[in-house]
Amino acid sequence: MNKNIISFFLIVCLVMSASLLAGQAPDDKMAADKAAYAVRVRTVFLKAWQSYKTYAWGMDAANPIAKKGHNWYAQSLLMTPVDAYSTMCIMGLAKEKEEAKQLIFEKLDFNKDFEVQQFEITIRMLGGLLSSYQLDGDKRFLDLATDLGNRMLPVFNSPTGMPYRMVNLKTGKASGKLSNPAEIGTMLLEYGMLSRLTGNPAYYQKCKKGVVALYALRGKTGLMGSQIDVETGEWVDRQAHISGGIDSFYEYLLKGWLLFGDPDLKRMWETSRDSINKFLSDDASTGFWYGWADMNSGKRTLTEFGALDCFFGAVLCLDGDLVRAAKLDKSILKMWNLYGLEPEVINYTNMKVVSPSYIVRPEAIETTYYLWHYTKDPQYFEAGKHLFESIEKYCQTDNGYVEIKDVRSMEKKDELESFFFAETMKYCYLFFAPDEAFNLDKVVLNTEAHPFFREK
Repeated sequence: MNKNIISFFLIVCLVMSASLLAGQAPDDKMAADKAAYAVRVRTVFLKAWQSYKTYAWGMDAANPIAKKGHNWYAQSLLMTPVDAYSTMCIMGLAKEKEEAKQLIFEKLDFNKDFEVQQFEITIRMLGGLLSSYQLDGDKRFLDLATDLGNRMLPVFNSPTGMPYRMVNLKTGKASGKLSNPAEIGTMLLEYGMLSRLTGNPAYYQKCKKGVVALYALRGKTGLMGSQIDVETGEWVDRQAHISGGIDSFYEYLLKGWLLFGDPDLKRMWETSRDSINKFLSDDASTGFWYGWADMNSGKRTLTEFGALDCFFGAVLCLDGDLVRAAKLDKSILKMWNLYGLEPEVINYTNMKVVSPSYIVRPEAIETTYYLWHYTKDPQYFEAGKHLFESIEKYCQTDNGYVEIKDVRSMEKKDELESFFFAETMKYCYLFFAPDEAFNLDKVVLNTEAHPFFREK
């Protein structure tokens, strides 16, 4: 054969080999990164869990620096073990699962003569128990969830059907007539799953009645205000936004539609979404944000954006609006990188801190993860690594992890909410989890990141 032809073929082969190697190298690096970071995230989770075991076993949460624990109410409801269990399942932590499970079934009792905030107990406890039942299969989780759900049902006994904020778990006495959209609507998934799993439609029906009643009272813009009287239906605060107090009301309209196929929720979500994008979105010089406005006039009232608002990027992803989600995530990461961790609230017109704490919230990680899941754009994978590393760097103590009092100084605050286990570490892990460990498309995550399986 002609030497020139041989040389030509050799060159072609070399070029093809180089191209293949170049194409494989990023994939190989990502696979190595995923494996390494999956171990690192589990290590952080386990260190925090060990802190709970050592200093707060049987209590709601740990204070690692003071080496003690604390409860939310007069007695423990085991918030950390219940909230952590679904993440343990996904991470494959068999030993820790067994420890938590034994504690829950031996000690958890809802026959308590004190008031609880139904919103937090629903998303953490009821959601955690229902998800644990679906992931684990032990019916005792469902029995506990049913008992808790029954004890909280009296919150719906208001003249409007919108739930009260508080309920005594023993007596059923409800109180707290001044509420907000988030605390009124963020039960749809949990009570809906309780209805599905028990075959009793009453749970979902009562919750939906309250949501429909609130939706009927929306402002002229189609937006919700910040505070309402559940007995009279009168708005007390007419400021509209997507931050805490309203955020998960919108989240659950969309997720409720995805989980239960209820067309009423789809209609309410689409109307709300269009109003949010029309009146609250803000293409400012500093980035793309969502601010505050009057619920009737749509007039801007505040140019503030915070850690809780970050959830909306994930919701946009679920709704198929990846363009807006990507724009928002760019702003979220800008806010995060101002000091190395996100402050609780900023004024986005001048990027000045309004509230400086970082209480290990997950929402920035959540939106970035959803973008990674739906686009597989490596920039979001790299961002996920960075977000996790920031928490590992700044929130770690010798014997656990804690919140940050001020991101400008990184002064630590000796508290760790249970959602660190349920949400923050779960979302960090999902960037790197093996494909067989978790499939987002088969579940809907509640606002505490507990997975509920969609019907097949």
